Amino acid sequence: MSPVRMGVLVSVALAAAICLALVARGITSAHESKPAVAAAPPSKPMVRVLVAKHDLMPGDKLTTGDFAWQAWPEDALNPAFITDGQTGGPAPAKAPATVKIETAAANVAADKAHDIMIGEGGPAAKMVDAVVHTPILQGEPITDRKVVHAGSAGVLAATLDPGMRAMAVPLSAESAAGGFILPGDHVDVVQSRQMDGGAGGAKKFASGAVLRNVKVLAIDQNTKSDKAASIGATATLEVSPAQAELLALSKSEGELTLILRSYADMSGGATAAAGPQLPEEVSEAPTVVKVYRNGSVSDVQVAR
Repeated sequence: MSPVRMGVLVSVALAAAICLALVARGITSAHESKPAVAAAPPSKPMVRVLVAKHDLMPGDKLTTGDFAWQAWPEDALNPAFITDGQTGGPAPAKAPATVKIETAAANVAADKAHDIMIGEGGPAAKMVDAVVHTPILQGEPITDRKVVHAGSAGVLAATLDPGMRAMAVPLSAESAAGGFILPGDHVDVVQSRQMDGGAGGAKKFASGAVLRNVKVLAIDQNTKSDKAASIGATATLEVSPAQAELLALSKSEGELTLILRSYADMSGGATAAAGPQLPEEVSEAPTVVKVYRNGSVSDVQVAR
């Protein structure tokens, strides 16, 4: 074999060896740089727990708009939590943010399911109209320990505004507008009593408001305003500490009558009034009367 041919063969063999070495090196690098894929942990069974949709403060009355269902690990479930009754399911898979899976029909179906769970007969139905007595933060489970249910002993203490007191006064058909005063109404408290007759000994009687625009918290044990009109034995009123003392004194001095106020005349808080006055002590100044005509309100002075 000629030296030229020998040199060509050696060159080709050398080039092939170099190429083979480069390919082998690339394959080895690819294997070394590829990270190991860890096996995904098994999905935990989840349940849906009733939680607060937003922060709830003491005195708030719960409605269906205050509730939401939230996925909760079944192994971390507290017996006090309210669930939808379905347990053992896998955790819901999250769709990519770029994929829109909600539709109008799906939203309607979700709202319907929410109403069924919270509506009459649902797992959360007992929480509707309950009153919060301990703050509940957004996303926190709603439990019986955090609320007071209507009709229970602590419902009035939970519904009272800060600084206010609850005080009961006796009622009759004549002193309670025929039984049409219900919880949530506002009333004037009028006292009637016998006054000192003086030297002549003739009996004199006086009458007048001792408190105005007082909120009625309950009639007997009923704290709901949806009950039909009925005559109760007592009315529980919301008053300030000073008004409570005035009301206690008025109860001991004479008979109390509750005067029902219009819904259009309930703004502002309760105020103290002058109390009983004899007819001759009443000022002859004209009285201002509100006149409602065709949706407008005007003040008219009427002489006594």
